[in-house]
Amino acid sequence: MRFPATPLFLQALGLVVAALVAAEIATVVVVLNLPPPAPDIYSVADVVQAAHRGAPVQTPDGRDLIAHMLSVPPTGDTVGGRRLEFRAATAQALALPIADVVVTQQGPRIVALGGAQRRLDARPESQRDAPLLLGDFKVGIRQPDGRWQVVEPERAFAIDPWERRLLLVLAIAAVGVSPLAWWFARRLAAPISALAAGAERLGRDPSAPRLDIRGSAEVTLAVNAFNEMQERLRHYVDDRTGMIAAIAHDLRTPLTRLRFRIEAAPEEVRVKLAADIDQMEAMVSATLAFVRDASRPRERVKLEIASLVETIMDEAAETGANAAAEASDRVVVDGDPIALRRLITNLVDNALKFGSAARGRVFAEDGMAIVEIDDNGPGIAEDQIERAFEPFHRLEASRNRDTGGIGL
Repeated sequence: MRFPATPLFLQALGLVVAALVAAEIATVVVVLNLPPPAPDIYSVADVVQAAHRGAPVQTPDGRDLIAHMLSVPPTGDTVGGRRLEFRAATAQALALPIADVVVTQQGPRIVALGGAQRRLDARPESQRDAPLLLGDFKVGIRQPDGRWQVVEPERAFAIDPWERRLLLVLAIAAVGVSPLAWWFARRLAAPISALAAGAERLGRDPSAPRLDIRGSAEVTLAVNAFNEMQERLRHYVDDRTGMIAAIAHDLRTPLTRLRFRIEAAPEEVRVKLAADIDQMEAMVSATLAFVRDASRPRERVKLEIASLVETIMDEAAETGANAAAEASDRVVVDGDPIALRRLITNLVDNALKFGSAARGRVFAEDGMAIVEIDDNGPGIAEDQIERAFEPFHRLEASRNRDTGGIGL
C-alpha cells in the first residue's frame, strides 16, 4: 500500500520541531545530571579586609571583592533571617553601629548546599561557624562624611567551570543530533536534485525514460507535470520528424519523373536541370538520413574518444587530405558511437572544405571530454555560433553547389 506523499512544508516543519525537541531533551538531561555549581562564599573577614584596604581583595572561595564610594546606600533585597548575623558581625568588626551597615542581596541566589559545605570545610576551623554570604551581594558602610563605601564581588566576565561543562555537553548533544538532521535534510533535497538531473537529461535526450521520483506532495506534483511535458515534447519531435521524412520521401517520385522528362530537352538545358535535380536528390537523401538518425534508439557505450578521432583523421589522410591527429589524452566517455563518429566526421570534412587542413586533439577538463578540430578556415561569427547547430541552417547562405551540404 502506497501512502500519500507528505507536503514539503510539513516535512520541513517536522525537521525543525524534531531538532528543537532533541535539543530541549539534551538540555534537560544535562541540567538534571550535572552537579549544581558551588556558590561563591564570602566571610565577614573578607568584607572587612576589602573595606579597610579600599582595593580589590582576593577571597579563597569566590571572586575578588572590590570597594567603591557612593552617595546613597546600595539598593536591593535586604538579606533577612540568619543573614542578619552577617550584618551585625560586620558592624562589630568595624566598630560601627549596626545601622551604619547595610547588606543587600543582588538578584537570585544559586545555592548548592553540598558544594558550599565542601568549601566551608576547607576553611580554618575558626571561620566555619562564622556568618557567611553566598553569591552576589553588596555591603554598604556609612562613612563619617555621609557617603557610603560599598563592598561587592567583582563582575565576572569569564565562564565558570560548571558553565564550561554545560556548554561542552550541549555541544556534544548538538553533534549527536547533527547526523539525524543531515539525513533528514538530504532526504528532503534528494527528490529535488533528481528532478534537476532529469531536466538536464531531457535537454540532451528527449527520449529519456520517464522520471520515477518519490518525495513530498509538491515534488510528486512537479514530477508528474515534468513527465507530461516530456511526453508532449516527444510527440511533438516525433510528429515533426515524421512530417519531414514523409515530405522528403514523397519528393523522390516527382524528381524521378523530372529526370526522365529532361531527356528531350536541349543539351545545354539538360545539363543544368540534371545538376539541379542531383542537388535536390542529395538534399532528400541527407534529410532522410538525418530523420533516420534522429528517430533511431540511442545506444550509449563506453568508448575511448581519442582513438575515434585518430581513426577519422587517418581515413581523411588516406584520401590525400591534410589531416592529422595530435598526441591526446586517453579519455573514456559514455556516448553513442555512431552519432559521435558522424559529428566528428562532419567537423573534419568542414575543416578540410573551408580551411584546407584539419588537426584534431582530445583532452579532459573539469570532468568533461573536449574534442577540438582546428583548421585554417575563416571562422564563425560570434552571433552565428549557436545557429550553426540548427537543422537546415547553413552559415554559407549562397547555397553554392561547390560547397555542398544543406545544413545537416
